Amino acid sequence: MVGISSGFVQNYFGTLQHLLSPYVGAPYLIPLSLLIALVIFAITLMILVSVFIYLVSWFERKFMARMQSRHGPTYVGKYGVLQNLADLIKLISKENIIPANADRWLFQPALPAIVAAFVLVLAFIPLTSMYVGVGSSLALIVVFMILSFVPLFIFLAGWASGNKFASIGAERSVTMLISYEIPLLLVVVAVAMLANGYSLQGIITSQSTHWYALLMPIGLVVFFILMLAEMERPPFDLREADSELIAGWLTDVSAPYYGLVLFLDYARIFTGSLLIAVLFFGGYLGPSVLPPIAWTLIKVVIISVLIIVVRVTVVRMRIDRVLRLGWLYMTPLAVVNLLLTFLLFIH
Repeated sequence: MVGISSGFVQNYFGTLQHLLSPYVGAPYLIPLSLLIALVIFAITLMILVSVFIYLVSWFERKFMARMQSRHGPTYVGKYGVLQNLADLIKLISKENIIPANADRWLFQPALPAIVAAFVLVLAFIPLTSMYVGVGSSLALIVVFMILSFVPLFIFLAGWASGNKFASIGAERSVTMLISYEIPLLLVVVAVAMLANGYSLQGIITSQSTHWYALLMPIGLVVFFILMLAEMERPPFDLREADSELIAGWLTDVSAPYYGLVLFLDYARIFTGSLLIAVLFFGGYLGPSVLPPIAWTLIKVVIISVLIIVVRVTVVRMRIDRVLRLGWLYMTPLAVVNLLLTFLLFIH
């Protein structure tokens, strides 16, 4: 049973119960209050994530262009800041085409299910001490349990499309993600050992004196590389090996769904950067000159920029080398990090 502590939804749930009690009958008070609290949290979270996705996607295009001696988006809005909005309008205005050979009952919901998984994960990750959807004593386990379903949804999206390139791309992605899950969880176990629990709030507060990035630098490096693979960012973008597989498991995705894919890509960056910030850099902790949410976003932005730099500077790896890196290097390093953490810090 997952222990639930105070969180954003719970706090608003109690407040709404008090406000609605004179007007709503007892049988409807609890479900209505809970529904409104969930809607408030979901709306505020989606606004924050959408603004982040829009700005980071624009910055990535401009930053990559500058590093490659190009201009990037220029004409639509000042500095091309409205180019992404124009692209979004173009994508969602086109027809959503389902391939004739596709199994539409699996193909259509698979991609939204991946997006839903990453959005659901954000409900358990604290942005501040008060702004967390569900404060759970097992939040760390829940987060990675939800993420473990992503390879299944990716495989369904590629296989159900009926396209051989999409099927091969999905198999590559699933093979890579599964091989990187083991060292990822070993690093997570080391973090939980240091924090003496699986609560993300507890992990953050336990870093009030020292960031875990300083106590376990090997774990930080391994986790960063593994999160790049989890996000399928270069050099692990095997799903879209365009020289071999066209667009991998996204080959038969039409324009509206491709807009959802772009949203998913940057939602993954936000989620991955937020997890790194929480597990290794103290999350929202920082000097009181700035509010806690500012420290969270500053850390997330810095990590996101580093992810973009890796994309620009590192070429895609072959599938055999990706698997070799995961099994022969990342897994032993994760084990070494776990043993060092136990020997040095656990008494």
